Amino acid sequence: MLVSTYINASEEGQREPIACRREHRMTGGLGRRMLGEFLGTAFLAAAVIGSGIMASRLSPNDAGLELLENAAATAAALVAIILAIGPVSGAHLNPVVTLADSFFGGLSNGEAAGYIGAQFAGGAAGAMAANLMFSLPVVELSTTVRSSGALWFAEVVATFGLLLVIFGVVRSGKASAAPFAVGAYIGGAYFFTASTSFANPAVTLARALSHTFAGISPSSVPPFVAAQLVGAGLAVLAIMVLYPTVTTFAPDVVIPREADPMTNRRDSGRWRGHHDRSRRVQASPIVSPRSSTSSPGSDAGRSATSKEAS
Repeated sequence: MLVSTYINASEEGQREPIACRREHRMTGGLGRRMLGEFLGTAFLAAAVIGSGIMASRLSPNDAGLELLENAAATAAALVAIILAIGPVSGAHLNPVVTLADSFFGGLSNGEAAGYIGAQFAGGAAGAMAANLMFSLPVVELSTTVRSSGALWFAEVVATFGLLLVIFGVVRSGKASAAPFAVGAYIGGAYFFTASTSFANPAVTLARALSHTFAGISPSSVPPFVAAQLVGAGLAVLAIMVLYPTVTTFAPDVVIPREADPMTNRRDSGRWRGHHDRSRRVQASPIVSPRSSTSSPGSDAGRSATSKEAS
């Protein structure tokens, strides 16, 4: 956040105050970004679980329609959440995204740990909120077993594709399209993967806390998470080959964070993240229009007055 301050005119030998913009890290602190990840992941988990409950109540005995409703609601909510939280934290909302971004230098290890903790806590909070909204027990462990080699492989594929989409879109320079690309991918992956594309360890664990349409048995969670980590590892290798300059845009994943809230601009005048050192630009002093005009009492003013007199 750039905070406008004024320099005492007497200190600068000027009659007019000079407006000077100084950069302060008043936004983008780790605590603030962790809160963004917590809230974003909570809403994502609530969207996944809540829409599943509503779908099962609106369309009982029609699994295909239930899945369509669940997928559409999740994809739409995901787009909105990324747009809202992205400027604060980058809207990772997913531990595998955070791990990959940290590997490429977008986050420090400490920041990544903070993000991941916030994501797991947010996922649990979102699951409990969804249960409460539909008059269910706050926590009711799911008994839906999801365990087979096909489902685990599907999670590898789903997670691999998700990271490829995220880093590929950011690399293209069209980061503003990332929320829509991610939402479209997740919505489609609900149907083209056998596991309905969990692809998120935090939300996978959260779904174990709800014995509903979107639930998963706690015993099925570890293999799912392991498969997601395998998919993430393979995606990291592919990204390194496809996008050799990945370290230069890693701080902008999923979308650039820490936009100047005073101007809502994302150009070189804002702080692009402390890892993106090559793109830091110190704001130049902004001099008020009146200060550029010589005052009558200054030397230049007296000189101009004498010339007019002559």
